[in-house]
Amino acid sequence: MVTTLAIDCGGGGIKASVLDEAGTMRARPLRVPTPYPLPPALFVRTLRDLGGRLPTADRLTVGVPGMIRHGVVVSTPHYVTRNGPRSRVDPDLVAEWSGWDARGALADAFGVPALVLNDAEVHGAGVVAGTGCELVLTLGTGLGSALFDGGVLAPHLELSHAPVRWGTTYDTYVGEPERRRLGDAFWSRRIRQVVDGLRPVFRWDRLYLGGGNSRLIRPEQLARMGDDVVVVPNTAGIVGGVRAWELSAGRRDART
Repeated sequence: MVTTLAIDCGGGGIKASVLDEAGTMRARPLRVPTPYPLPPALFVRTLRDLGGRLPTADRLTVGVPGMIRHGVVVSTPHYVTRNGPRSRVDPDLVAEWSGWDARGALADAFGVPALVLNDAEVHGAGVVAGTGCELVLTLGTGLGSALFDGGVLAPHLELSHAPVRWGTTYDTYVGEPERRRLGDAFWSRRIRQVVDGLRPVFRWDRLYLGGGNSRLIRPEQLARMGDDVVVVPNTAGIVGGVRAWELSAGRRDART
């Protein structure tokens, strides 16, 4: 039986568990606060220490916020700041994270094959049906996104950095600070407005709303979004660690 250590990295916390081939957790999930400032070396040590508290596994899946291409960090919004999300960006951290081979570094640190993807992509791997066009939006510190077509993971787009209105990005418009400022009722209405605005862009067959804040969407607003919009558990960010290997392989096969 192949086991997978799945680590879901967020702006405020890092969660991990070990899964069997069916995606069932073989250990109780563990969580630690995301430390700041966070250079790549400390990131690796934090994940290594967290993984050391769990049973050994045959491979590793890590979901990281930001733009990840072939296991290499193009950009990450939170980990380049001095004190966490929305704090001052440190130019030295930007230089350290940009172009960092996360997959190679983590494979070396853990001594097992590693898969590093955007955190929303791992989350989506845990919930998509594998048929039609499926969009995943994760609501937490900011906004994460992943797109699947017939179960094949599409190249990642940083939708969170796109302007939504008045020069404000999606990340800021629906992120945790705005939820706290607005309250759940007004924030839920804003989520519905975002969904309505994205519908003609993606024409999805199914939209999944995940992440820690998805459970806070008010039922009346969710009902107005339509039957093709579903709220999924935040645990998908860990559970998707197994299926992410299959879907990533499907993306490689689709290019050949």
